[in-house]
Formats: sequence, C-alpha cells, structure tokens
Amino acid sequence: MPRINLLPWREAERKRRQREFGVALAGGVVAAVACVLFTMFAYSQMISGQEARNERLTSEIKELEKSITEIDGLERQKERLLARMEIIEQLQKSRPEIVHLFDEVARQLPEGVHLTGLKQQGKRVEVRGIAQSSTRVSALMRQIDASDWMADPEVDRVETTQSGSSRQAEFIVYLKQERAGAEDAEMAP
Repeated sequence: MPRINLLPWREAERKRRQREFGVALAGGVVAAVACVLFTMFAYSQMISGQEARNERLTSEIKELEKSITEIDGLERQKERLLARMEIIEQLQKSRPEIVHLFDEVARQLPEGVHLTGLKQQGKRVEVRGIAQSSTRVSALMRQIDASDWMADPEVDRVETTQSGSSRQAEFIVYLKQERAGAEDAEMAP
C-alpha cells in the first residue's frame, strides 16, 4: 500500500480556516462595534431631539405663565373698573334724590319749625331744628311719615328751652330717605 501524505493539505486547510475564522471574527467585531456606535448615535439623536422639545415646552410654558399673569392683571383691572362703573351708576341714579329730599323737607316742614342742620349718612338723615312747641315736632313727624320721599321718622331728642320770654323745643329727628315709586320700578320687568 502506498503511503500518501495528506498532512500539508490539512495544514493548509487549517490555516485557511483559521484565516477565515479570524476575518469573520474581525468582521463580527467591526459589525458589533458599528451596531453599538449606530445605536448610541441613534439614542443620542433621540435624546437631543427630546431635550429640544423639552426646551421648547419650557419656553412655551413661560410664555403662557406670562400671559396668565397678564390676564389675571387684566381681570383685576376689569373688576376695579366694573366696581367704579357701578359706583358711578349709583351716584348718577342718586343725583336727583338729594334734590327731592330737600324739596320734600321744605314742603313737609310745618309752620313754627325751623331747621338748624341736616346730615345724611347713606339713606339715614339726621334733622336738627327748633320748634315753637313739641306739638310742632309731632306734626313734623306725621308729615314725614306721609311723604313719598321720607319714611320711618324717629325722635332722638326733644328738649324744651327758655329763650328770652318764649319757650322753644330743640329737637333731633332721624328719618330714612326713600325713592318715590321705587316699588313700582323694582316690580316692573
């Protein structure tokens, strides 16, 4: 039997396989490194994109907070203006009331009664005066009660004093100012 030496062929095949394995291993390592680098690049791009969106959202939130602060300021200013308008409207409505009050006081004042002072706080009016007698003060109270512009007379004080040879009554009366026809205006639609 002849002897054939197959060793060099096997050794060459082994070296070729080792080279292919080394090339494949190097290719796998390069591919893995490339895959890792690509993944890192992709994630860094996604993170920077999200950070940009977050910055935009933060700036938009700041803008909205400024707008909300401005709107709150405008709302407060609007409320103040509406309150002022309401006060002005009430003053405009009450403008003729004082004229009616003075007119009604002059009409309802009985003879022998002289006023020394009128003081108004809101709807309550303080009337000070001097009458020839306390019966004149009573007549004033009846006249006030019958008036359309005045109501609820209350006597605070009536003092009879001697002034020379005559006697007179100094008085303080409180009354409530009303609007004539206020009930009709409130009931009308």
